[in-house]
Amino acid sequence: MLVRNTTLLLGIYLMLMTAPIVQADQSVLAESISDYLDFTEYQGGSILPEQIPKADWKKFHIIDTRSAQEYASDHILGAVNIEWRKVIEQRHDIPQDKPVIVYCNLGSVSSQAAFGLKLLGYDNVKILAGGFVGFNSKGGLLAHERALASEPGDTDHDTSQAL
Repeated sequence: MLVRNTTLLLGIYLMLMTAPIVQADQSVLAESISDYLDFTEYQGGSILPEQIPKADWKKFHIIDTRSAQEYASDHILGAVNIEWRKVIEQRHDIPQDKPVIVYCNLGSVSSQAAFGLKLLGYDNVKILAGGFVGFNSKGGLLAHERALASEPGDTDHDTSQAL
């Protein structure tokens, strides 16, 4: 099964990197993506800032997929900058044995990077829902604590499933 999945993912990657895709190849690509989507999580692997207690952020490999200029201006403490178009090219720098969070400004660009990584077998990747804007608006590294303070007794803010 692992060999089949690896071969499937490699095939998808090669087809995505080859342009233009001819009509016959599109049906193979569509079938491969469909096979992948049959087994992926419903949420697409996103995580909310308020699900992560401040002390747990260090357990994640955090990737800021925005431009180098945006990263230099401000970023999540401990994040590394890999621009979203370079994530696949630099995938060998991304651990597969540690949970990974990718983010951009709002979450749409980083979701493309996460999708590519997931197609290549990185099942440990989560997208930061709301991106950097949402992270900051919810309290940054203190989002979890703020959420608990505003909703006493709520147990939905559990990061154990994400780790």
